[in-house]
Amino acid sequence: MTKKTHAFQAEVKQILHLVTHSLYSNKEIFLRELVSNASDACDKLRFEALDDNALLEDAPELSVQVFFDTEAKTLTIRDNGIGMSAEEAASHLGTIAKSGTREFVAKLEGEQKKDANLIGQFGVGFYSGFIVADRITVETRRAGLPVDQAVRWSSEGSGEYELETITRTQRGTDVILHLRDEEAEFLSTWKLKSIISKYSDHISLPILMKKEEWDAEASKQVVKDEWETVNKAAALWARSKSDITDAEYQEFYKQISYDQDAPLAYTHNRVEGRSEYTQLLYVPAKAPMDMWNRDKRGGVKLYVKRVFIMDDAEALMPVYLRFVKGVIDSADLPLNVSRELLQESRDVKAIREGSTKRVLGMLESLANSDSADDKAKYLKFWGEFGAVLKEGIGEDFANRERLAKLFRFASTQADEGVSLADYVARMKEGQEAIYVIAADSLAAAKSSPQLEIFRKKGLEVLLLVDRVDEWMLSHLYEFEGKPLQSVAKGAVDLGSLQDEDEKKQAEVAAEAFKPTLDRLKAALGSRAKDVRVTTRLVDSPACLVVDEGDMSGHLARMLKQAGQSAPKSQPILEVNPEHALVKKLAAQADDSARFDNLANILFDQATLAEGGQLEDPAAYVARVTQLLSAN
Repeated sequence: MTKKTHAFQAEVKQILHLVTHSLYSNKEIFLRELVSNASDACDKLRFEALDDNALLEDAPELSVQVFFDTEAKTLTIRDNGIGMSAEEAASHLGTIAKSGTREFVAKLEGEQKKDANLIGQFGVGFYSGFIVADRITVETRRAGLPVDQAVRWSSEGSGEYELETITRTQRGTDVILHLRDEEAEFLSTWKLKSIISKYSDHISLPILMKKEEWDAEASKQVVKDEWETVNKAAALWARSKSDITDAEYQEFYKQISYDQDAPLAYTHNRVEGRSEYTQLLYVPAKAPMDMWNRDKRGGVKLYVKRVFIMDDAEALMPVYLRFVKGVIDSADLPLNVSRELLQESRDVKAIREGSTKRVLGMLESLANSDSADDKAKYLKFWGEFGAVLKEGIGEDFANRERLAKLFRFASTQADEGVSLADYVARMKEGQEAIYVIAADSLAAAKSSPQLEIFRKKGLEVLLLVDRVDEWMLSHLYEFEGKPLQSVAKGAVDLGSLQDEDEKKQAEVAAEAFKPTLDRLKAALGSRAKDVRVTTRLVDSPACLVVDEGDMSGHLARMLKQAGQSAPKSQPILEVNPEHALVKKLAAQADDSARFDNLANILFDQATLAEGGQLEDPAAYVARVTQLLSAN
């Protein structure tokens, strides 16, 4: 193939423009990305060589080399990994197949436009070289291809790149950065070593640089033609915990997660027994943008005997812990393990169960700590990931009790941080249930008329405002023997908390109000399943509830918003016979048209009060207008 010029994919052009004009707050990040890519190339070769040892050719020792030429102003990152064919070079370096490009661009164009840490988060780390280089040349040959089928890729980071066939005896890849004049600081052994030590010390491959020694005769540092390893070249998770600093743990997390923030918590353990493995697991401080994508693979990397096997091994962590990042290194799994085998392996099941318990234990330590700092950390975690953790109540039966203890809610007594254990400890004498209400927002929950009798009697109600809460309630039936009872379902029954006089008054009111109830049923027709007197209301004239077992209006609205169909369930209208509006309604004995208008207005107001939408807003407005005009 002779030299040919190709146009970049549109998304690449956009990213290159942003990289060269926006990412300058932390320029040294480019070396981290390119060394990481080189290490990945070696890992891929090692994995493919399990099935075809000939791919190693005559160089079985894998490494990454970093060297520079001060006169030519070039910096080269070389690996003897898998390399690329011409087609792969055009595909990997000229287009972006990964999703997330738009989000990356949006972030760079927003408040974080100077944040170079974003570059690796979206799988476009190669382009970070253009932060410091005005031209990048890549020379590469894929392992197993003839020496005359190597390829040279070259670009100035504008709209085009050149591709040509060359001869290359070495397999692997050279990424040659032609540095801008003002980036001469990266042509320094000391500078490069410090960056590698900071970002890439954990990489298990040796990162080699040429030795530099003091030449007394010349009175300067001289680069020798001799290579030395400049990183520890040992997998961080394989080292003893006592030898690893907190800063090293945090830097390793940033390296594997592409997160600029330190993790909220981490756990590092070696497990021995029926299954032998090492786990280094992190809980991030912030939720990623795709947290609600349940199809997204997890963030745990799988190694076998320190050989990288695969990214995002979802079989190692349940879906509701998909926010966890880290590494699991197994001593028992075969090196050629596939995703299909992971789903069936008993060893993987043991690792999954053990890692799940370890993460829950880490969260319990924060939640139950006497330290105010740890408690604050847990509340921060809950604010970011609590809604996702709730998914576990229906997916992980074995850990259901542990999960329930980790849950936190708002309540009528506190805006956040109420555990089920806290609630039970505060329950009034004679209270038999944990009362809850689900709503679209905290404000809507607090103002719900269904809470009035509970406020009057000083009964705490948990306010559930996450989208997953209604689903959670279908799996979390009770806690410590106390059933969870929605105040928006069924007739209100406070048991011994309601004295006999109150019960008798309610029965008398219901009997006396029966003719009005019958008229209300007739006026509302199919809009209401039933109309009844209630004791749950104190200040409001009416509210809507559903029968036990029926779908709540809140859940029906959420399903509709998600584009799903919800079974039609008619609400029950409960009225407060002591309210002036209801008494006025009962007095409309001779004016059936006015009664019907008032009945429908009452129903519509109850619908609005619970956060629902009116089926016919215009009819409601017309009725209210007519009522106001008449007065």
